[in-house]
Amino acid sequence: MPLLLNRLLAPALLVLPLLMLPLLAPAGTARAQGLNAQRFSAAQRQEIIAIVRDALRRDPTLLRDALAALETEEQQGREGQVRAAIAARAAALFRDAADPVRGNPAGAITLVEFFDARCPYCKRMIPALNELVRRNPDVRVVLKDMPILGANSTLASRALLAAQRQGKYHEYHDAVLSLREEPTEPVLQREAEQLGLNWITMLRDMADPAVQRRLDATLALARELGVEGTPAFIIGDRLVPGAVDLAGLEALVAAARAPVR
Repeated sequence: MPLLLNRLLAPALLVLPLLMLPLLAPAGTARAQGLNAQRFSAAQRQEIIAIVRDALRRDPTLLRDALAALETEEQQGREGQVRAAIAARAAALFRDAADPVRGNPAGAITLVEFFDARCPYCKRMIPALNELVRRNPDVRVVLKDMPILGANSTLASRALLAAQRQGKYHEYHDAVLSLREEPTEPVLQREAEQLGLNWITMLRDMADPAVQRRLDATLALARELGVEGTPAFIIGDRLVPGAVDLAGLEALVAAARAPVR
């Protein structure tokens, strides 16, 4: 190796994972742009690549460390984007008067759940969420109907929002999400009538374009936040994907209560 290049690259070998990142990362990333700014010649780049290959051959864990560093950087970037999106859409997330709220409507801590009525993991969340608000009187849970699992999911969400107009959203929500069968129209009618809901009125309200606009708005909001499936939770400036047990929910609430340092 030429002496000058050896001197240039010796410090880099001590931080080889960082040197590798620009070679692994997309060309437009900040780290890649930083390396390009040094304007290595083609010959120097080839020698760097040869050094990297030799180092990887001698110690394959360097690749693992480099990829882990890249993943951490990308994760931090995604989290920053989510925080910004939550802040920008806080009113729609936390303060939409049309959304059903479980627990204390004036609670100081708000947990938002995006759910699909057919999602098996959403179904499993009902006992945990009910116990959460029972044990934490300062918590309000905002429910966002997000039908993403097909036509019956959309039908169930329409029925839920129609039941809300008759003042029985929560009872109907728990009944529908407790089903072990598909929420077809006859099944939804049966569950509604068992709760004393007027099915004829519900059918009319389910067909109201305003109901579909609400569902469309929720789906658009979820996309903006990077919500990719159900259930998904928003608390404070955090997006928490997937089902969470009661202990996990209470940990999220406790973190939200903690003063910002």
